[in-house]
Amino acid sequence: MRPDCLSAESERRCRRLLAGSTARLRARPAAAAVLVPLCLARGVPALLYTLRSSRLAGRHKGDVSFPGGKSEPADRDVVHTALRETQEELGLAVSEEQVWGLLHPVFDQSKNSVVPVLASVGPLDLQSLRPNSKEVDEVFVLPVDHLLQTQNQGYTHFCQGGHFSYTLPVFLHGPHRVWGLTAVITEFTLQLLAPGTYQPRLVRPKPPRD
Repeated sequence: MRPDCLSAESERRCRRLLAGSTARLRARPAAAAVLVPLCLARGVPALLYTLRSSRLAGRHKGDVSFPGGKSEPADRDVVHTALRETQEELGLAVSEEQVWGLLHPVFDQSKNSVVPVLASVGPLDLQSLRPNSKEVDEVFVLPVDHLLQTQNQGYTHFCQGGHFSYTLPVFLHGPHRVWGLTAVITEFTLQLLAPGTYQPRLVRPKPPRD
């Protein structure tokens, strides 16, 4: 990984690239938002992940995720949703000034939109966090270098009706496997932070053959 991914120059580049989508997406309602926390862990650029509580209801309990959740009527916009949820889940206060921009939305199985909000939270000591035990079982980081190494990248092919439908990335060999929408958002982040270095694994559905 290039050592300047958290530099002021890198931040300016990312903010500039995300400016258009950020303005557009902040003006739209969305079902949910997550924070993609870019941090320095022991001096190394990394992404912060959570392991959702195994006691939660629903299909995503026990999954790796970014902090976030459903939008509430009192939320001003998706950025407010992501920052509020991060405070509630981790006790981590992130200001709007730390937000670099909004990444491409992803959609869950119910077709609800989830907007990823990229922010730099600076040097981070995991011991300083106060995870909400009702929502989070564990908090961990994966260095950006680790995520960019091909031996730690995989993919899963999904079929529908007996035919290939789409491919999603998977990130391996960390404390927990990163897959699903969280892996897709991770891929978007790596493409932004390390242009030309990360080879995308996300494959859009192909039209059926005649």
